[in-house]
Amino acid sequence: MDVSGQIKQLSWDNADWNLFWSQPRQQCEVYAYCGAFGTCNQNSLPFCDCLPGFKHKSENDWNLKDYSGGCVREMNLQCGNNSTNSNARGDKFSMSSYMSLPDNALSMTVGNAGECESVCLNNCSCTAYAYDGNQCSLWNGELLNLQQLSQGDVLFLAIIMAVIWRRRRQTVGSSKPVEGSLVAFAYKDLQNATKNFSDKLGGGGFGSVFKGTLPDSTVVAVKKLESISQGEKQFRTEVSTIGTIQHLNLVRLRGFCSEGVKKLLVYDYMENSSLDSHLFRANESKVLEWKTRYEIALGVARGLSYLHEKCRDCIIHCDIKPENILLDAEFCPKVADFGLAKLVGRDFSRVLTTMRGTRGYLAPEWISGVAITAKADVYSYGMMLFELVSGRRNAENSEDGKVKFFPALAARVTVDGGDVLGLLDPVLDGNANVEEVLKVCKVACWCIQDDENTRPPMGQVVQILEGLMDVNLPPIPRSLQVFVESDEHIIFFTDSSSADQSSQTKSYTSSASAHSKTSTSSAN
Repeated sequence: MDVSGQIKQLSWDNADWNLFWSQPRQQCEVYAYCGAFGTCNQNSLPFCDCLPGFKHKSENDWNLKDYSGGCVREMNLQCGNNSTNSNARGDKFSMSSYMSLPDNALSMTVGNAGECESVCLNNCSCTAYAYDGNQCSLWNGELLNLQQLSQGDVLFLAIIMAVIWRRRRQTVGSSKPVEGSLVAFAYKDLQNATKNFSDKLGGGGFGSVFKGTLPDSTVVAVKKLESISQGEKQFRTEVSTIGTIQHLNLVRLRGFCSEGVKKLLVYDYMENSSLDSHLFRANESKVLEWKTRYEIALGVARGLSYLHEKCRDCIIHCDIKPENILLDAEFCPKVADFGLAKLVGRDFSRVLTTMRGTRGYLAPEWISGVAITAKADVYSYGMMLFELVSGRRNAENSEDGKVKFFPALAARVTVDGGDVLGLLDPVLDGNANVEEVLKVCKVACWCIQDDENTRPPMGQVVQILEGLMDVNLPPIPRSLQVFVESDEHIIFFTDSSSADQSSQTKSYTSSASAHSKTSTSSAN
């Protein structure tokens, strides 16, 4: 193992060492060889240099040819500076062409390059972006593995860096920009924007939501939070954390208000309301075709996967249900209310004594008294999938007065190889891809397994729905077996563990490669 970071094989010819094999073959392929914000050029010596606007973090280390410390900005960004001086600088971007792009990009679809730039500029964590057609790639934090390519290389892309100046933001009334992308609204401004909170869009466990219009004609949704006991500083810190999280399938937080006990959050307004309004009130809305429902299932899975697996700290939603899935003008799903469980002071490191969430979507562990993990969201997501298929609530009263529990029927049909199209929302008249319907039902059954260790992580759910992984037949959850074996339907659980579950396994088979398929199985 050489100091270059390469594994090398050399031969001794009685005079010198001769290199005959190395891995990686080229110096610039060594991971993070030039450190953060350093660029590597295979055709120059030294290999490493700093991006424009950056300098060596340690001049002594670079003189000793140790570039791992990377580079730092010559001048700090103005992001987060609350100055309203009209002469203040604003951050801008500089372009670096013919670059191989770094890893860990966040991708989203935007209308143009300007929109891509704006998304990055309005996020203090965003340090660079690249735009290709309608695809916007964003990078947060340090940039690693930047490689300078020549014009003759087949692959050449431009990465655009946030450098020195940030444009001055417009203010709304007495509202002030904080933490880069968030605006601290005055309560009176939101009171005026919502016409004294007169147009109520809905409500839930965290508070009520009202429609509002800002002075620049931007339509927003304003949520008045309830039962918030946090102090000013802690609330602002938590909100700022949520505000830096941006994903195509997460509702964007625009700002907040914190004046004493008055705690409000300001979100983008979603033109097509929430998913429940289209599933359970069909007479009042447009019928969701199966293709749209499948895309909604996939989009929600991507949003939850990002919260669980891609954020610096895992964010557990705690209340996944159709009411918290909002739809934009193109029916792209946006997970709403993420992070609010943290805002109300939930501590998931210890057993929870008070349930958070909605009955019918609660995982068994909420009642059994064990610590809550991201798998509680997976369970709720599975229950929501069943409603996406059937177009009705999972638990309904039948004509004979009994409670019908749709997941039990769906699990039986799925496992026994029955007519899955018969499970579909009647308004679809059977117009759906039968393989997709079966896949969604299988995923839903896996997600609601009693043992959380048997449920798949949301990242795997995304791969399954994208067609990158196959999904095997799931076992019928023990809590549903009583429904399958009898006509009695019990909705709530009192125990989430049983020795009988030890025979259940989980199995996912990868089909992303034609050369290898893998499967994993673990006992509960």
